[in-house]
Amino acid sequence: MSKVCQITGRKVISGNNVSHSHIKTRRKFHPNLQTKRFYIPEQDKWVTLKVSAAGIRTINKKGISIALKDAAAKGYYKA
Repeated sequence: MSKVCQITGRKVISGNNVSHSHIKTRRKFHPNLQTKRFYIPEQDKWVTLKVSAAGIRTINKKGISIALKDAAAKGYYKA
C-alpha cells in the first residue's frame, strides 16, 4: 500500500534540505500515517484504514461514516 492517507489524500511531497551554507539537496516529506481500525456502527463492521493525523482529527469531527463517504466521493477511499 502506498503512502497516501485514505481520508484526506495527503501523500509524499518533495522539497530541499538546506544546509547552513545554503547548499540544497533533494528530500521527501512523508505524511504522518497511522494504520488504525475504526468501527462503523451503521454497518456493524470494523474497517482498517491508513490515515494521517489530520485524517484522524477529521474522523473525530465528522464521524467515520460521513468521512468515508466524503473520501469515496473525492476518490481517496474505495470500499
